[in-house]
This record gives sequence, structure tokens and C-alpha cells, in this order.
Amino acid sequence: MDKVERLISIIMILLKKNIVSTNEFAQLFNVSKRTILRDMETLSLSNIPIYAIHGVNGGYGIMDEYKVDKRLLSSSDLENILTALGGLEQILISEEVELTIKKIEAMVSPLAPKSSIQLSFYDWEGRSEIIQTLKTCQESILKRRLVSFEYIDKNGTATNRIVEPNQLHFSETSWYLKGFCLHRMSNRTFKLSRIDHLTMNEQTFSPRDDLLEQEQEASYQPELVAIQALISPSIKDQFIERYGRKSIENYSSEFLLATFDVPQNSTGFQFLASFGTNLKIVEPKTYVDDFRTYLNKMMDLYSCFG
Repeated sequence: MDKVERLISIIMILLKKNIVSTNEFAQLFNVSKRTILRDMETLSLSNIPIYAIHGVNGGYGIMDEYKVDKRLLSSSDLENILTALGGLEQILISEEVELTIKKIEAMVSPLAPKSSIQLSFYDWEGRSEIIQTLKTCQESILKRRLVSFEYIDKNGTATNRIVEPNQLHFSETSWYLKGFCLHRMSNRTFKLSRIDHLTMNEQTFSPRDDLLEQEQEASYQPELVAIQALISPSIKDQFIERYGRKSIENYSSEFLLATFDVPQNSTGFQFLASFGTNLKIVEPKTYVDDFRTYLNKMMDLYSCFG
């Protein structure tokens, strides 16, 4: 641990505790007492309100006024921030998020009640594999440096891209990189799991003035179709979460009638097929025919196993 990291850690510890002795700090950081004394001098010169208490139970503390200003953030506010950051940490697995969480935790009183909300996400193996790609993208955005990569689209076609990265976006279960593609000369969104051989270039770039306007023009919204389907009560909760209670009405003792929009493409078919025999599309008839064709193609894949 270098000096800067040690100084930040000292501040975090003093924010959480009242008095910490020189011995405790020296043992914690595996340095001499003299080093800790110099650290305290450095913090004082940096206008951090450190004070010393002499005697057997003495040590160093930080002025209460430097701790949490209760007029700005209550304990409840801090717990809400921790809950949100905890969820982000599970998705992003970022050292920066982890450090921020530790800083916020240092501001919370140890007597404060634990958060009443807990967030959990699937610990997918692929998420850990994509971390390096995330870190490279994030670093490139901060340093405004071009990135190069091979991109494989949904049809398996590979193209080489050079991109001015500007934002990482997490949607439902996937990470995306938004940026200006020099290959297409327009804004594009790239799914990180389809990116291969990503490298950060030495060449830098300047943000484009018309970025927001171009992003709005480039944003892709799939064509949607309104359908009606009979659904089993066992999947009612999933439709409430996605479409709201107004999308469902009573139909019979066995089924409910759901009215909702889905993409007019294979993504919509895949979503509907995931419900298996718990869902039956009834309207419009043209969509029923298209969906039946999609299911028949699925069946053809297994026909040779008869």
C-alpha cells in the first residue's frame, strides 16, 4: 500500500471510529510509529481536522464536524445509498464501487439498523469473464482514447471496428458500449459479449458536439405488435412485473387474458416460447401463424432424434 492509499484509509477509519492509537495504525498498515506520525502531520497540513489525545488511552481522532452532516444525509439516506451501490457492485464488480461502499459505510453509525432491502443477482460465470472488457471500456471513456475490436453480430458476421467510446450501459442482463463508430461514421451500440480482441489505442479523441442529437437518431427501437394471449395463473406475477396489472383480466377458471406488446421479430418469439405451455397466443392471427412457423423450426431441429 502506497502513502496516498494509506492516508485515505486513515481518514476512512477515523470517520468510523472515535479515537485510534498510533500503535493500532502502525500494526494495521505494518509501518513504524514514526511513519504514522508523519502521516498525521500530512493530513493536518492538508486541512483535514485531525486532533491528538495524549495519555494511556490516547490516539488520533477527526473532528465531528468533518463527519456526516446530518442536515444533508440521514442514516436512512446513507443506507439507501449503500443498498443501491451494493446492487451495482454485484453487476459491475468494480474496485471503484467497492471503495465508494467502504467510504459510505464509514459514515454510518454502527448502531444504525441494517437496511430493510436486499438485492441479489445471478452469479453467472460469464459475468466474471467480461470484467476485463468492462474495465478497458471504462478506462478508455475516462481517458478519451479510441478502442479497437472485432464485433460479431447476431448472424455471426465479424467486422473490425474503431470506436470513440462514450458510455457503458447495463440493460436487464447485458452490458453495452455506446460510442461513435469510425467504420460506420455514426453512433452505434455494441453488446459487450459480442466484442472480441478489445484493445485501447494510444490515439485520443474529442467529444462530438452533436453527440446527443446523433444518439437520438441512431437509437434503435424494434417494431412492436400488440397481442392477446391466454396465460396460466402460475405466470401471472411475471406479467405483472413486466406489463403491470392492467394488462391482465379474468377469462376463465383456467386462464387469464393478457394484452401486451412484443417485438415483431425472433426476440419476441423467444420471449413467448420461454413460457412453454403456460401461454397461448390468440390474437392477431397473423402473429399466431408466424409464431407457429418459429416453433415448427424448433421442432425440426429435434426431428432426427425421433
